[in-house]
Amino acid sequence: MESQSLYKLIHPVKYYRDHLSQNVRPDGRKFLEYRPISVNVNSIGTADGSAIVKYGETTVICGIKAELAEPRAAEPDSGYVVPNIELTPLCSPKFRPGPPTDEAQVLSKNLMDILVNSKCVNPKDLCIEREKLVWVLYCDVSCFNYDGSVLDAANLALMGALHCCTLPEVIYDSTTKTYKVNCDKRSKLKVQSMPISTTFMVFDEKTVVADPTADEEELASSITNVTSCNGEICFFYKSGGSTVDTTEMELFMNHAKSQETKVASLLRSVLKSSESKRIL
Repeated sequence: MESQSLYKLIHPVKYYRDHLSQNVRPDGRKFLEYRPISVNVNSIGTADGSAIVKYGETTVICGIKAELAEPRAAEPDSGYVVPNIELTPLCSPKFRPGPPTDEAQVLSKNLMDILVNSKCVNPKDLCIEREKLVWVLYCDVSCFNYDGSVLDAANLALMGALHCCTLPEVIYDSTTKTYKVNCDKRSKLKVQSMPISTTFMVFDEKTVVADPTADEEELASSITNVTSCNGEICFFYKSGGSTVDTTEMELFMNHAKSQETKVASLLRSVLKSSESKRIL
């Protein structure tokens, strides 16, 4: 066992190739096999919506805090959603204290693109009084353990938090231009879709594996994120490697759609169970 660990440390690429030659990955999975996924919603009592997600050993938590603000001048009748991913030194030795890393900023931008492209939340539904008052949803995603496919886990946590998010009643007085917040009366946020992200890795420019671990991502010649929503691709992001050919594209799209069906079903089941417990 020690010799295997030493071999992996000294020759990580050859170690990985040896496993792939036997049609198996180092953790025992097949090339296009996904790790177990677990979801828990309403995990943070002080948040307006929250969820914890585990993709294998990758663990993230999303908390939503709703705040009232004036709308942007360009969109006087629209609120907005602000996703942010935090990758701290606690989740992986690869990160250091300080300002957000490039990876964290890219992941946050990807989350925003997924929200916009999937039309998950209609900004107009966040408007309370045109040109005066709107909701701003700050969606903070923290990674507690970084072991690959972080965008998939972060996106699922965000979806879980949004779908269980509730907002207090706000009464705006146009005469006095003041408002009152009734925290005792809350309503669910309108969420119109449930996009699901799936990550693929290409190794040696030829072997495609799904849901890569952090070790696998370090060896990847390219990483591709595909997000499917209602059976349609709403987001595609690729880093590194050569251009994606038609065969790879079809593979990515078909597996992303299949994964969307499974993961969305899991999340809906968790949300339904949480709602039942809340009513009881």
